[in-house]
Amino acid sequence: MHKFWFLTATSFQKKVKSKWFLVVNIVLLVAIIGIVNIDSIIKAFGGDFNDTYEILVLDETKEAYDSFERNIETLNTALDMDYTYTIQEVQEKSREEMEKEIQGTDKVLIVLENSPEEYLTASMISDSYIDTMYYQFLYQTLSSTKTEIAFRKTNIDPVELEKVTSNISVERILLNENQNSEEENMGMIMGTVFPTVILPFFILVIFLVQMIGAEINEEKQTRSMEVIISNVSPKAHFFSKVVAANGFVLLQSFLLILYAGIALFIRNQLGVEGTSSITAEFSNIWNLLVISGFTEKLIYILPLTLILMILSFLTYSLVAGILASMTVSMEDYQQIQSPIMMICLVGYYLAIMAGVFHGSILIRILSYVPFLSCLLSPALLVIGQIGVVDVLISCIILCIFNYFLIRYGLKIYKIGILNYSTDKIWKKVFQAVKMKEE
Repeated sequence: MHKFWFLTATSFQKKVKSKWFLVVNIVLLVAIIGIVNIDSIIKAFGGDFNDTYEILVLDETKEAYDSFERNIETLNTALDMDYTYTIQEVQEKSREEMEKEIQGTDKVLIVLENSPEEYLTASMISDSYIDTMYYQFLYQTLSSTKTEIAFRKTNIDPVELEKVTSNISVERILLNENQNSEEENMGMIMGTVFPTVILPFFILVIFLVQMIGAEINEEKQTRSMEVIISNVSPKAHFFSKVVAANGFVLLQSFLLILYAGIALFIRNQLGVEGTSSITAEFSNIWNLLVISGFTEKLIYILPLTLILMILSFLTYSLVAGILASMTVSMEDYQQIQSPIMMICLVGYYLAIMAGVFHGSILIRILSYVPFLSCLLSPALLVIGQIGVVDVLISCIILCIFNYFLIRYGLKIYKIGILNYSTDKIWKKVFQAVKMKEE
């Protein structure tokens, strides 16, 4: 045990004390702070992240401007567009004069005209292209203004006009008593947010597999492996690599969370005018989670997800160590790890598209499969396609799979760790499994 912990500590310290680790983490810290505070950075250097749209209205009808001004404010609030704009009515100037005035600027000129057939027509004039969403926003405002003018000219009672032009009230009813409309919205939100959350886990898995393979192959190429194995058992060597690599990955995970916290803190402290407060953004998300009842589920979702991820880290590290023992160079290891990486990639994309497979038995079965369950099961649990029992089954299957990896993988590792043969790798693996352990 003393030799085992010595090897583990040596392997762990070798990773942590390297210049590569320091440089990468500095880059990660700067990158995360930059990404989280990108709008503040742009604003601080004179950029205008939140554009202020200038709207000039030439009202030739002499009665539509007030309705247009009211409708643009109403739609901006109702649709939660959050546009920053200034609106001004043009008086005592012709259309030709205004067209010359807005040339070379970002201003938009709206010309409102009477029409005997359509009650109201409009022209939207700008010097260059405008954003598609902004165009649609102005178009809807003009449509609402036309409807209001049309009802007014047909002498409809103002009370009735308000009833006709107001937004429809929709009551969402679900016949399934175990579901509610809030969870329906949460399914859409979490289906897009969750893949972003699991991206660091996906990257860490790839990093873990590469790291173990590189370290074992380095020891084999420098022949230091022979000295190590002459002093400790292959079993102790194998598990020291697994424990050190997993410890390093867990440390890196903690550092990523810490960097995100620092970035959010800096964002709040900067408080650059024209940028949103991260506290307010998180408050809105949290309120949505509370209303939907999702916060109560976090009590079991978070622990289960963490257990599944830790077990999966162990699975990938065991497989990486076993395969690396049968290779003699990183080129060979890159070839043999490709199928594992492809399976991991499939799991990531399945997690992204989890909401598309609603009710699918196949996707539920895939959530039990080792290598895939760590990415797929949490996603399906969050959007309600599987339950706690399914995740527990995935954990149990992973434990059983890891047991067999250790039992038969050690046999391969003991034979392969000092095997410098350049024969076909998979052939060596199968031969090692068939051989009786001495």
